[in-house]
Amino acid sequence: MVRLAAILLLAALPVAAQDVAPQRAAALENMLIQDCGSCHGLRMTGGLGAPLTPDALADWPDDGLVATILHGRPGTAMPPWKALLSPDDARWMVGRLRQGVTP
Repeated sequence: MVRLAAILLLAALPVAAQDVAPQRAAALENMLIQDCGSCHGLRMTGGLGAPLTPDALADWPDDGLVATILHGRPGTAMPPWKALLSPDDARWMVGRLRQGVTP
């Protein structure tokens, strides 16, 4: 029973960090801190943009967050990043944000 619970828990965790090559992951990590952090705060606690902490994102589905990263939010300062990021990149970023990002 404990083993099944552990398997289900692991299945629910984001696997995005495995979707990109290590060099790309390093570039995405830098982008999170530098580019996203310029609006969302270097500790992702908010600024011009909303907080991107694990607690702040807890109720948001991954697919919705990926869509926001790729397509932006019309009428807000959140630009679309689809010209620079693939869906796998955006999914990796969501997984990383769910872990908590600090500079």
